[in-house]
Amino acid sequence: MRDLASRLLSFVQDDVCNGSVELTPETDLLLTGAVDSLGVIRITQWLEDETGIMVDPGDVTLENFQTIERMLTYVGKQQAEQGLAAE
Repeated sequence: MRDLASRLLSFVQDDVCNGSVELTPETDLLLTGAVDSLGVIRITQWLEDETGIMVDPGDVTLENFQTIERMLTYVGKQQAEQGLAAE
């Protein structure tokens, strides 16, 4: 999961982030404005492509997508529920 964490952090920082905010796994991506709604869609697609999970639109909430750390927790739960091997 550590490799996924660094890849996700790099993707968000380099390809999605609005502005020059230095991100950490605990950075609040949404309330700081680092990521907008289009960015969340891009992250959701990236997670599906990289991990094989299917993200239910109803799961795209602050609870699951507010920070990189929360996204990784969500991915782990979805991999377990969907019978996919964790990275």
